[in-house]
Amino acid sequence: MRNSLLTRALVLEETGLKPPFASSRALQVRTLELDPPGNGELLVRVRAAGVCHSDLSVVDGSRPRPAPMALGHEAAGEVEAAGPGVVDVVPGDHVVLVFVPSCGACLECSCGMPAQCRRGAAANSAGELLGGGRRLRHGDREIHHHLGVSAFSERVVVDRSSAVTVPETIPFKIAALFGCALLTGAGAVLNTAAVRAGESVAVIGLGGVGLSAVLGATAAGAMPVIAVDPVESKRELALTLGATAAFAPDLARPEIEKVVPGGVRYAIEAVGSVDAMELAFELTCRGGTTVAVGLPHPSRMVCLPAAQIVAESRTVMGSYMGSASPKRDIPRLIGLWERGRLPVEHLCGPQLDLSEVGRAFDALSAGNALRQIVVP
Repeated sequence: MRNSLLTRALVLEETGLKPPFASSRALQVRTLELDPPGNGELLVRVRAAGVCHSDLSVVDGSRPRPAPMALGHEAAGEVEAAGPGVVDVVPGDHVVLVFVPSCGACLECSCGMPAQCRRGAAANSAGELLGGGRRLRHGDREIHHHLGVSAFSERVVVDRSSAVTVPETIPFKIAALFGCALLTGAGAVLNTAAVRAGESVAVIGLGGVGLSAVLGATAAGAMPVIAVDPVESKRELALTLGATAAFAPDLARPEIEKVVPGGVRYAIEAVGSVDAMELAFELTCRGGTTVAVGLPHPSRMVCLPAAQIVAESRTVMGSYMGSASPKRDIPRLIGLWERGRLPVEHLCGPQLDLSEVGRAFDALSAGNALRQIVVP
């Protein structure tokens, strides 16, 4: 048996929890055994991890995953060791962790769609790493991995494909956001929709991903960029990040009609709500594109007018992980940040300890939190 390491991690013992989460006994910081990196794997010291709605979706059961599970998927850290077969990463390298490992050999990977990797999706659904199995234990129990990362932990073992090396000059708390919020939100604008300068964009939902979509639309030169959210403070922040107008959802249709008669060319839904998806479709113009980014519960169905899709030449697209190729897109997005075109630092909320993540979930559930940062 290989010598294991010890790491403190936030473990979800069961899913389907109801708030308040801060007092839930099903969310516990535990000391786990962690296997050293195997073939094609890395041991990473986590330096910062963002609290994302996808984490909350596992906790409340909206995104079914196996338990017990070590949570967290958006992170940056420092490589401490490389397993056999890893030749392009060395201890001391700074990395951003991404939540879809890619095998590089399936049809989707071969077609330049690593976010749709079949083996990666299967491993994530099973709570395993891409190489098979789990590397975390608590006593005689195996602990599942969250999206191949389990970032709410002092140390993690990840597949090499789950890590992208980044410059040491970027602070960890900012680098972490490029692994999910920016990759997903800005990627939906720049990759999935391929928005061009001068085209109109509306973003529905202003969490970390939605605000990242606003940043991406602004960087692309979209005009106007319209932000939609029920929380006034988030709408105000969107305006400081480049949005040209911001409205509450109940006013979005009539107000957007005044700004862009007929609707926007691209509507980006970043909530994970069927109602938000349907609103995004309503806000899209003839010949326009509606992009769904959020993940509702798998049982939910969206209802759209079929005749309108055909007669108005509408396009409805899904965007997972921003249709990104992380090795290409994370350096590209960081380059935009370095040139001042993606002010990601404005999305960073308070820094928290592992023991405070339950409280962070409560703030996220209430809808009034930005990207809260866990420093394990």
